[in-house]
Amino acid sequence: MTPKKFNILIADTTCLIVLQKINFLDLLKQLSHTVLATPEIAAEFGAGMPEWIIIQSARYIELQNEINKHLDLGESSAIALASEINYDFLLIDDAEARKFAERNGLKVKGTLGMLLLAKNNGVIKLLKPYFDRIQQTNFRISQKILDNILHKAGE
Repeated sequence: MTPKKFNILIADTTCLIVLQKINFLDLLKQLSHTVLATPEIAAEFGAGMPEWIIIQSARYIELQNEINKHLDLGESSAIALASEINYDFLLIDDAEARKFAERNGLKVKGTLGMLLLAKNNGVIKLLKPYFDRIQQTNFRISQKILDNILHKAGE
């Protein structure tokens, strides 16, 4: 099965770091024609940002600064960029940032949601091995959420 590719994903730092820690950062490339991050996210990510991730600044700095009163700089820049362009999903894991983005009508997924999409699109066969690898990192997610996603995926 050829995976369905999205046109544009905007990735926040945590999603990039978690996928890098489990050696699966190229998942985003497999699921999207274009992966965007802002300069602020690239700075938070640090060295080693893959060349296939396009760095794009939000144009409306005033909006970004307003959002930054509530969220960190990476999340603020990602939400501001998502507010300006056509995209498929904004990838944010932080619960407060996700709620903020959703309240403002943005389409949001987290790392676990992208892994579920990967399974549903035939990129991976099982979620559980990836979830097990994530739990070996410092990324914290409740067992209830993991079990819910595994149930949805038929695992």
